[in-house]
Amino acid sequence: MFRGSIPALVTPFRGEAFDEAAFRDHVEWQIGEGSHGLVPCGTTGEAATLSVEEHYRVVAVAVDQAAGRVPVIAGIGSNDTRSAIANIRAVADLGARAALAVVPYYNRPNQDGIYAHFAAIAEASPLPIVVYNVPGRTVADINVETLARVASLPSVVAIKDATGNLARVSAQRLACKAGFAQLSGNDDMALGFNAMGGVGCISVTANVAPRLCADFQNACLSGDWEAALSLQDKLYPLHAALFSDASPGPTKYALSRLRDYPLDLRLPMTPPSEASRRAVDAALEHAGMNA
Repeated sequence: MFRGSIPALVTPFRGEAFDEAAFRDHVEWQIGEGSHGLVPCGTTGEAATLSVEEHYRVVAVAVDQAAGRVPVIAGIGSNDTRSAIANIRAVADLGARAALAVVPYYNRPNQDGIYAHFAAIAEASPLPIVVYNVPGRTVADINVETLARVASLPSVVAIKDATGNLARVSAQRLACKAGFAQLSGNDDMALGFNAMGGVGCISVTANVAPRLCADFQNACLSGDWEAALSLQDKLYPLHAALFSDASPGPTKYALSRLRDYPLDLRLPMTPPSEASRRAVDAALEHAGMNA
């Protein structure tokens, strides 16, 4: 379940409403192009702007549309431990196969607080848990020693590591239990991440180039590093362009170029700048994905 190319799904809006039809089409396209799993309601899915009811509806639609063909790993993160527990129980009832739980943000807990947060979620959880470490957004960083403690909890099975620190892959592999899966949270570093022991990526770029990202991850998993390097070179400008302005604006723009996909975002997110759009256009051309 925790390997390969796993898109962190964008959430389509038309005006202020969740566009369920567009989301179902996006999920279907992802599966048809070879994605290995799906993550609704993560950072890229603008989860912070969804109401609780919308959050659960997005997860329910992803589960329904996937229909068991690939696992759905639902975002449940909160800086309030009680809310995270309520979320994980709700998405389990909706049919998610696992949960993505971010390190608590804004509160800035110490390492004991981070451990206690995940221990409480794990004790209450009916699902496997993927820890999401993204200190650039949360400020708090789960260190290697604390991750090893958290990984010893039976239901904690993987990490999405968006620290941007490739040395963490080796340190965490040595510190954590055997079989603990490490997934990159940075598309541009996924080649090095996998070479050091990672097994996949929870990906932004896979929203736009699902087939290329799946082929890249399959090449890594099979040890075909020459093919993986070639695909990395093809995808790298797109990895960069999708973060040339606040995410997921550039990603929604790219999808609007390629498919019938709405560009709408929810405030405080706004459409990407003209410079960002030009970067996305050039990257799509470089990847052979001319609209």
